[in-house]
Amino acid sequence: MDAFLFQALIYLGAAVIAVPLAARLGLGSVLGYLAAGILIGPVLGLVGSETADLQHFAEFGVVMMLFLIGLELEPHVLWKMRMKLLGLGGAQVLVTGALVGAGGFALGLAPSTAVAVGMIFSLSSTAIVLQTLSEKRLMETAGGRSSFSVLLTQDIAVIPMLALLPLLAFSAPATVAGGHAPETLPAAHAETVQGIVRALPGWGVTLLTIAAVAAIVLIGSYGMRPVFRFIHRARLRELYTALALLIVIGIAWLMTLVGLSPALGTFLAGVVLANSEFRHELESDIEPFKGLLLGLFFITVGAGISFGTFFAAPFSILGITLGLMVLKGLVLYVLARITRLGRRDRWLFTLGLAQAGEFGFVLVSFSLQTGVLTPQMAELLLLIVALSMLLTPLFFIVWEAINRATRDGERKDDPEHDAIEQTAPIIIAGIGRFGQVVNRMLRLAGFNTIIIDHDLDTVQLMRKFGFHGFFGDPTRPELLRAAGLDKAKVLVVAMDNPADVTKLVEYARRARPDLHIIARAHDRIHVYELYRAGADDIVRELFDSSLRAGRYVLENVGLSEYEAAEMERAFFKLDRSGLRELAEHWRPGVPLADNEAYMERARELNRDLETALVAKYDELRNGRDDDDDDEAEEDEVRRAEPMIATGR
Repeated sequence: MDAFLFQALIYLGAAVIAVPLAARLGLGSVLGYLAAGILIGPVLGLVGSETADLQHFAEFGVVMMLFLIGLELEPHVLWKMRMKLLGLGGAQVLVTGALVGAGGFALGLAPSTAVAVGMIFSLSSTAIVLQTLSEKRLMETAGGRSSFSVLLTQDIAVIPMLALLPLLAFSAPATVAGGHAPETLPAAHAETVQGIVRALPGWGVTLLTIAAVAAIVLIGSYGMRPVFRFIHRARLRELYTALALLIVIGIAWLMTLVGLSPALGTFLAGVVLANSEFRHELESDIEPFKGLLLGLFFITVGAGISFGTFFAAPFSILGITLGLMVLKGLVLYVLARITRLGRRDRWLFTLGLAQAGEFGFVLVSFSLQTGVLTPQMAELLLLIVALSMLLTPLFFIVWEAINRATRDGERKDDPEHDAIEQTAPIIIAGIGRFGQVVNRMLRLAGFNTIIIDHDLDTVQLMRKFGFHGFFGDPTRPELLRAAGLDKAKVLVVAMDNPADVTKLVEYARRARPDLHIIARAHDRIHVYELYRAGADDIVRELFDSSLRAGRYVLENVGLSEYEAAEMERAFFKLDRSGLRELAEHWRPGVPLADNEAYMERARELNRDLETALVAKYDELRNGRDDDDDDEAEEDEVRRAEPMIATGR
């Protein structure tokens, strides 16, 4: 027990030290976890025999992650995304798997082994890619959305892959996998059940897989709601957490009992429960456990890298790893071209998904247990999967460098921009959801606008509605000049990429010091950047909608529409002036918490804002009381008039 606690201390201590350092260096938390594992494992040798116990806990991080992913996959949402899932995602999985499998077969692998290897490397790391895209604020880009669609397809594709592996075992050469299947069930009857399952032929295991999946679907659809309602009547918060963990652990145990992947079962359970009214409660209860255990999972991946195997043939293994990533990247790049992704999004899509993923560990382990892979092949594949995952955060850094260094050169291959022969006093750069609303309002009010956007389909759609839309990159100076930048009165920068917005504002301010520039900001930090770039008016993406929501709340807690609108107007005015002042204290590259001058002034402004709003509220309420007194006096006069007229 003491040794186990010491190992847990080593793992958690390494994470607490390495992850913040990696995040501060801009490498991302995933690379920090992997580096921590390498440090305590292959480098310092602090990993003991108790690591196997910790790995069992760490695997639950992936299991819980898949459960949460399943909860997000509402059936009607999947149906809406069916074209992208079956098209872009399906093509990536099938083509990559086929090419890798064909390459393995050409190199002498058995057909069943080649198919398994193809499936393993057709998948990417959902955890690494989504977490890195979120941290770098790339999820809302076209490349980020396409990456999410492919990752979602891959997660779903794991289900038929796990069901197919037993059939591959039926046709695979006889291999000895005994001793590699984890002995996680001490009970004698559980061992008996596992023995029976392992003794089944391939088709029997496949039927058992289908039966287990059907059981999860039926129980989740019809059996869980009464249980949730029963727990709800107890009114004890901790019981929800206990039930959430019971679902995950129970399904994982059941899947292990019948020889299937726990990840498969929990993923299916999440999908089945996605329409449940208790879905968000489950998410909030599982999320803290998922984050901690998923980090532990990445540490164990780093600690488990077999550098002995690697150093036995380093160039060969590294060459195989890079070769597989290049092959997968070529498939991704071709698909990105077919789907007409822009140059930067194309490279983001290609470099971000070129690695193998955490499901690769699941498939390798299951393939080993079913006899599809030999122990030596499984060890090599685990090393290659881990190395590719380790390289992924570095690929994002490479993407950023390529993006900065070759941006001008990349544009040469883009579709030729339109020749702009019209001008207007108002130029709108970007016609997404934000720009469309601005354009509609101005056009319907009788003002002429000119639109520039890099999305050809959107521009063509705008033209069908009679708007002056032109295809091209709004950050290109020649397009802006052709659109009439020299004579324009207002420039609306409505693009969704924060870096492009800042770049365009900087150029427009240099070219036209007198131009009024209205810019879309991603968040508060982006506001500060845009003020320094020269924007006159800045609109935060969610700020106005949040203000409106706050006004509705005030109207429903007793304030009149006029009073709520006045409170909203006062808050907007004070927050806007405070934001401009804080922009003067903001320092690029310095975290807000480390900027003492900024934090001190922010606290002062917050107190001033609270005082001003309280005073405004009192003013409005006192004004209402005065109006009530005036109305009472008028009522007295009205009641007295008939009495005077009749002489009473």
